Amino acid sequence: MKLSLEVPTPLAYFASLVQSDAEFVLLEAAVCLAQDEYPDLDVQQVLGEVDQLLARLKRRLPIDAGPLQKLRAVNQFFFRDLKFAGNVNDYYDPDNSYLSIILRTRRAIPITLAVLWLELAQGLGLAARGVGFPGHFMVKVNLPEGQVVIDPLDGQSLSREDLAERLGPFRQRNGLLDEFEVPLGLYLKAAPPRDIIGRMLRNLKEIHTTQEDWVRLIAVLDRLIVLLPQAWTEYRDRGLAHAEVDHVGLALQDLETYLLNAEAGPDRAAILGRVIELKREMS
Repeated sequence: MKLSLEVPTPLAYFASLVQSDAEFVLLEAAVCLAQDEYPDLDVQQVLGEVDQLLARLKRRLPIDAGPLQKLRAVNQFFFRDLKFAGNVNDYYDPDNSYLSIILRTRRAIPITLAVLWLELAQGLGLAARGVGFPGHFMVKVNLPEGQVVIDPLDGQSLSREDLAERLGPFRQRNGLLDEFEVPLGLYLKAAPPRDIIGRMLRNLKEIHTTQEDWVRLIAVLDRLIVLLPQAWTEYRDRGLAHAEVDHVGLALQDLETYLLNAEAGPDRAAILGRVIELKREMS
């Protein structure tokens, strides 16, 4: 009897990785985001490359190294020896979101640098977490001496004053001043892996939307909806993208899902109008 071993599609593979919060493997989920753009990507090979980096880092440390020594070693290795840094010349290149590419170029955006940095720091046993800081993803480490917040673009430790200054434009834009001001600590809460992957996907979503690259946008939204099945605005946006490439049936399915579940959406009338137009096209 011949056994048939079906290889899962990239989307099905992604779905298996993000199904459970308890078993959510951040690095693997992040690596496989590149499979839509690079279908021949060997995810396990990329994970092996990161394991090799961690092994190199561990060999530098004595067995009795303390947390502060480990933190300094991670930063020395990641930012100065390997020279990981921000891609200031092409910040909106989609490749900045693909870890397989970043391991070669050593250039990326804060959130993807953070995912790699966190893998190394946590691999040393450091209490390190990602922070969904507005406009610029951060990492933080709890040490016996206190909490350290680090910019994953360059390894700089940020004081409360630095963080407050960086928050200034965001607070001003959103009217969070004076009596509406939110304590700084609320912006420094640890981001769960699901939120980190969601933020990575929304970065790609923004790039493809700006470029009106509807096919790539749909692939990103497929993943976002698998990751966050009750994020109704993603169904709306996927439906509108499907409409742009004349997938009328799929567009209607998504837009009607949005209308059914987002009853108080401010754009409800506009989306209803688009649904009526699409139904006319089908008749």
